[in-house]
Amino acid sequence: MNFSILAQAAGSSQAMIYQVIMWVGIIGVFYFFMIRPQQKKQKEQKTLLTNLKKGDQVVTIGGIHARIYTVEETTITLELDKGVKLTVDKSAVSRTVTA
Repeated sequence: MNFSILAQAAGSSQAMIYQVIMWVGIIGVFYFFMIRPQQKKQKEQKTLLTNLKKGDQVVTIGGIHARIYTVEETTITLELDKGVKLTVDKSAVSRTVTA
């Protein structure tokens, strides 16, 4: 009878170890497929915003294509067409357009 109790205790500790390994694996997969790419994207967006300069062609979040007229600390002024200027927040820039 003592042997069967010891066997059950040993079996449950192995099941617990497998369960812990499974949860660590799930968390690892979640990190590498969800969190890490998002952090990389945020870092790229931050470098894009810090490297904006006058004359760059940009696209805003709203889809406006324009050329940067001036760059300030938190805002930029965009020149749309023939002197039409629009001031927007830097975070409104989605991407730059390469020629």
